Amino acid sequence: MTDKMVIVITGVGDYWGARLAERLTQETGYHIIGIDNEPPPNGADGLDFIEADIDNPLVAELLAREKVTVLCHLKFNERVKLDSANYERNVINTEKLLEACTRAGVENVILRSSTAVYGAHADNSAFLDENSPLRGSRSFGHTRDLVDIEEFCEENQDRFEEVGLIIYRFANIVGRDVDSPMTRFLRQKRPFVLFGFDPMIQFIHEDDVVEALAQGVMNPIPGVFNLGADGAMPLTRVMRLVRKRPTPLFHQYAYKRFCKKSGLGFRRRRSQPIEWDYLRYPLVADLTKMRETLNFYPAYTAEEALRDFAGTRGKDEAVI
Repeated sequence: MTDKMVIVITGVGDYWGARLAERLTQETGYHIIGIDNEPPPNGADGLDFIEADIDNPLVAELLAREKVTVLCHLKFNERVKLDSANYERNVINTEKLLEACTRAGVENVILRSSTAVYGAHADNSAFLDENSPLRGSRSFGHTRDLVDIEEFCEENQDRFEEVGLIIYRFANIVGRDVDSPMTRFLRQKRPFVLFGFDPMIQFIHEDDVVEALAQGVMNPIPGVFNLGADGAMPLTRVMRLVRKRPTPLFHQYAYKRFCKKSGLGFRRRRSQPIEWDYLRYPLVADLTKMRETLNFYPAYTAEEALRDFAGTRGKDEAVI
């Protein structure tokens, strides 16, 4: 027991959990508990680490015993492949954790999601607000799992009404250290794009993701929020900023070459980090609630985030 506000972070053995733990241990007045099946890669002074899987029944007992105020759930396997094991880890375990938080009286739960849950479609509005339908791709495992988690939360609001649920939908995350679908795409020598398509794309820097999560823990405001940097831009400009010469493909060939046909359509990704629809159609989230309700303003613009990722700060764009 402690007089400090008790914060639990799941997934502290992974990138986001470790970074958030490092950020929060710099603050006073908090008792930070990290849960994972392995410790943070670089350690974290001031962190109370507990080695356990989040579906361990002892976790529910811990939440009740420690009188946890905020739980930030960051244990998520970001995999392209559709498989039952990842679905169990991502979706089913999140459902169980939310139920445990309700029984334990946890005041607030933060979930990290993505604007990818909206899906990229030809009929998308210029800016998608938090009430837009979730039409994210079900061909990539991590997007499907995020959509299912959010739909579960929406359908079971009555069950979790005593928990202040906070969902942060982040735009494409970039940075020098983070491994995300977008950074994997941009780190390719000649990224594949679709001939004739130049969609608007939105970004956020990895440091701003950590700071947003930290602010959410310290000042929890329940609700669903889009988070992104100022300055969405077309894909052609993205390629110039990161100094890449893309390889354009006709979209009919691309969909067939990189996807496996099944009875339900093209369902399986082979080697493309981002599904083709997200490189074909626009997906830009409205950031009004981020600014007006959260009072959060990312430190990096989209251009600054991309330049930092590419190591080209202060340099002219490459001609491609």
